[in-house]
Amino acid sequence: MSNIPANLRYAKSHEWLKLESDGSATVGITDYAQASLGDITYVQLPKVGAAFKAGEVFGVVESVKAASDLYAPVALTVTGVNDALNNAPETVNQQPYEGGWMLKVKLANAADAAALLDAAGYAAVAG
Repeated sequence: MSNIPANLRYAKSHEWLKLESDGSATVGITDYAQASLGDITYVQLPKVGAAFKAGEVFGVVESVKAASDLYAPVALTVTGVNDALNNAPETVNQQPYEGGWMLKVKLANAADAAALLDAAGYAAVAG
């Protein structure tokens, strides 16, 4: 079974969201997603200031197996990107919940995070 931290919220499309006390959040892909993709070779992320609706594509992750779109788990505005992934995309494989984070964001509505799956709900989706 893949690692599914209880303190995060999850989208069915395999992105995670870590809500901070100030209403900001961090976004990345789950351990299940990175394992399914295999060795990640490239991560394309948006520019700071870009805004996305829930379910909109915000980037692409490429691996030796396939390219996969990244979806915004909630409506958000990008406040930071993990530039370290430009030179070390494999960090997403090694540390999907720590060094492999992708975006720092401001949520359009912090209550939207409650609509995402909890760890048990995501475990049912991820199998």
